[in-house]
Amino acid sequence: MKNLVNYAIKYAEKGMYVLPMVNKQPLIKFADQPALTVDEIKRIWKRYPYAQIAFRTVDFFVIDIDTETAHGKNGFKSIDEFEHKELLADTLAQQTASGGKQLFYLKRNDIDIQQNIGWLPGVDVKAHINNYVLVAPSEHKNKQYQWLNHNPIVTPSRELIKLINKRETKSNYNPSQYTVNEEKTATSELFEQIIKGLGETGGRNNALASFIGGLLFRNVDVETAYKLAKLANENTEKNLSIKEFDRTFDSMVKKEIRRREVANGISRKVEKDAARKESR
Repeated sequence: MKNLVNYAIKYAEKGMYVLPMVNKQPLIKFADQPALTVDEIKRIWKRYPYAQIAFRTVDFFVIDIDTETAHGKNGFKSIDEFEHKELLADTLAQQTASGGKQLFYLKRNDIDIQQNIGWLPGVDVKAHINNYVLVAPSEHKNKQYQWLNHNPIVTPSRELIKLINKRETKSNYNPSQYTVNEEKTATSELFEQIIKGLGETGGRNNALASFIGGLLFRNVDVETAYKLAKLANENTEKNLSIKEFDRTFDSMVKKEIRRREVANGISRKVEKDAARKESR
């Protein structure tokens, strides 16, 4: 895995809202914040040299076309059957690490674009200013994102925006389909800890570290994990100071990054060993 700081700097210089990422999770708090400066990017990548790169969808939105999902939803098939394909003007596009495709479009000034997850089967529209997409040459699970062209990001028609904004109002919610499992899991205990707090004074630091580690292990993004951990601390009778809280949180994020790097290294070694065995 290589250091992508120079790519991040070039993207920022082109006006992109760059985010440092690990395993598709942001490494910094970013919601409603200004774009990172070049100096900030250099400092972050010095601290996290193997961070990947994402763009916040601030000035543009992305039509995210997925390959066939576990639920049988094939985004490419949906796009192929879309009645208004002519509205999908040629624009900047990339191939995702999973083999999907993402189309980048500028947001219009005369009509708002609404985020629409599940716009078509296997097709999401990512448009919220605090959403983001990984971009080339980032990697995920040892596979790389790649730009498919060097086209400029174009402005779509109003007709396309109206189609994206159109939503079904039906609801399939049926309370009777849900059952309650009385057996308490580690995940349910994490939820309860948000409300109950971190416990007695002597064990607060360990409880906080365990709570943060549990969230990050479950791929909760860093910013959300920070907010949830802060709630748990605030609900603790004698809570930790913000300085102590931030120190513990930062330490756990670093540990999680190291754990994932080791796991990725082991995974790559296993794949190489398997490949060598097959070639014999």
